[in-house]
Amino acid sequence: LSMMEWIEPPKRERKANYAVDAYFREALRVSEPKVPKAPRPPKQPNIQDFQFFPPRLFELLEKEILYYRKTIGYKVPRNTDLPSAAQVQKEEQKKIDESMPLNTEEGEEKEKLLTQGFTNWNKRDFNQFIKANEKYGRDDIDNIAREVEGKSPEEVIEYSAVFWDRCNELQDIERIMAQIERGEARIQRRISIKKALDAKIARYKAPFHQLRIQYGTNKGKNYTEEEDRFLICMLHKMGFDKENVYEELRQCVRNAPQFRFDWFIKSRTAM
Repeated sequence: LSMMEWIEPPKRERKANYAVDAYFREALRVSEPKVPKAPRPPKQPNIQDFQFFPPRLFELLEKEILYYRKTIGYKVPRNTDLPSAAQVQKEEQKKIDESMPLNTEEGEEKEKLLTQGFTNWNKRDFNQFIKANEKYGRDDIDNIAREVEGKSPEEVIEYSAVFWDRCNELQDIERIMAQIERGEARIQRRISIKKALDAKIARYKAPFHQLRIQYGTNKGKNYTEEEDRFLICMLHKMGFDKENVYEELRQCVRNAPQFRFDWFIKSRTAM
């Protein structure tokens, strides 16, 4: 690796979708915490970014919001935290002053678009979907589908396809992607450890007696080689990637006659 030239991967950038961004930035006040929220029409639908409505819907909702503010005579306050506060205030106020109500066609279009998102997905469903991607990796759609309660495999497959196509529209995408990628890195590490374990055990006919461990300078003071050998061989025998394998390994240690009087290893927890 030291002889190869390191190529820095490009920084992940969020694809800007201005209609969606503006709508949710306004709703959540992500970037301007000190300015009070501007008024919104009382009967606007409650929609979430993870429901992936068509971007056109947000343009119409934004138009509706601007006209509502015009009708109540709302004046945009100046946000002194921004570098060009006066200019921003002037531009925002101009949008309100020049706004027009939705016409009949736009009103009908809005109602139609409101049916085209994942309206039956709530925050709990979305969080289960993200955690399942972290646990199994984005490609294991069968296991992911099983983790999302109340959704059929077909619904999860359809949602997953749209999620990976449009995930850059989400306000919190950097945190979500970091969470999924951490999980996928753990999966890859488990796979590489399992391969190494399989290769090590395959060298011996009777690994419980013959297996040798090359410690180098990393030999710990607590575990003996006999204990380490038993743990490695038993871990391989039970299946390294099996769920609750360390709880079962702990029970095997307690049942093993050679450790009958070995208080140290018998008192170890699964952790």
